[in-house]
Amino acid sequence: MEIDQIDRRILRQLQSNSDVSLDVLGEAVGLSRNACWRRVKLMTDAGIIKGRVTLLDAEAIGLPLTVFIQVRTDRHTAEWSEKFARASRALPQIQGVYRMSGELDYLIRARVSDMKDYDRLYQKLTASVPLADVSASFVMEEIKETTALPV
Repeated sequence: MEIDQIDRRILRQLQSNSDVSLDVLGEAVGLSRNACWRRVKLMTDAGIIKGRVTLLDAEAIGLPLTVFIQVRTDRHTAEWSEKFARASRALPQIQGVYRMSGELDYLIRARVSDMKDYDRLYQKLTASVPLADVSASFVMEEIKETTALPV
């Protein structure tokens, strides 16, 4: 699906507030409620809009610590990769897992309550799948965090 400038305006609005009413959304982008609904439906059906979520304040719910976990493995088989993926998906503290180029094999982003909580996560992860090297970096200050894509 080809998206135009009106679609981009709709996407920018929805990224900042996905529960905005169609009336308000239409007014913000210069369309009628029905025209707006049709465009949102088309972009949803095309997979451009993957879903709608509620963003939570991690500190307010007791998860103030962000950790980036760097993983190296000495195994690069499809079986190991699938086992690692399953283990990562099963741990709710893990928010993102990325297979990387270069010396690092995987980068994991997780939210935990404190160092003890991180240690529990580490123990569960390393018990689930063999890893050659694991190191962690803890976020001291969050300067920018967004889910919005530049459309």
